[in-house]
Amino acid sequence: MNGLWKFASGCMGADILGVGIGSGEDGKPLTAVLKPEDVEIVENWEVIGMRGTGSHDLQVKDAFVSDEWTFVRGGVPSVEEPIYQYPSIAYAAQVLAVVNLGIARAALDEISKMAGASSITGAPKMAERAYLRISLAKAEASLRSARAFFYETTESAWESILKGDGVSADQTSNLRLAAAQAAREGAQVVQSAYLLAGTKAIYDGHPLQRYLRDAMVVTQHAFLNESMYDGAGSVFLGVPPMRGYI
Repeated sequence: MNGLWKFASGCMGADILGVGIGSGEDGKPLTAVLKPEDVEIVENWEVIGMRGTGSHDLQVKDAFVSDEWTFVRGGVPSVEEPIYQYPSIAYAAQVLAVVNLGIARAALDEISKMAGASSITGAPKMAERAYLRISLAKAEASLRSARAFFYETTESAWESILKGDGVSADQTSNLRLAAAQAAREGAQVVQSAYLLAGTKAIYDGHPLQRYLRDAMVVTQHAFLNESMYDGAGSVFLGVPPMRGYI
């Protein structure tokens, strides 16, 4: 086996590594599992945000992988524990999206901390400005709404699994929709916080500078892009969604 696999998040500290090797059942991605010593990590994660994830490329040269070390991502599980019944592609989207819920929470906390400080210009404190209080309240409501949707769909799917009913197509679609919404609402909340902070946030060392960059990187992932809304809308209307959505 020879080839290059991009965006291998966390590869620098992983005990095993997965690389795509084509399509399996129903066009879903076939993945091979290798040991780190059988793979060259190409350190090229030169991005504006999420730098700590270390999502470098993996280069494989003349490696042999037996069938038992391959699996179809999103395929029928071979282990009968509840966690393996959870839709894997939806789970992958959730793992990415939940990052923005945390970043947005940190951004709003930062604004709350800044709001009580006095201005060197003699202007009213941030907390004394009506526009800031209104914007902060709206951002808080947006974040909590996205978070509630995210965890509501997760709990619904998990309860179905524990009952032995599996996860329906509607539930899987809602998981992916909630993930996309969490990623985008989280990013918008961070943008709102950045705008409220004024010139203090433009410096490299300010937390909101990093939050903004990280949050925008999350929204760029293929699992969380605009097409997720098209897929969810298709399921709502009984129209076949794009391949691989469910």
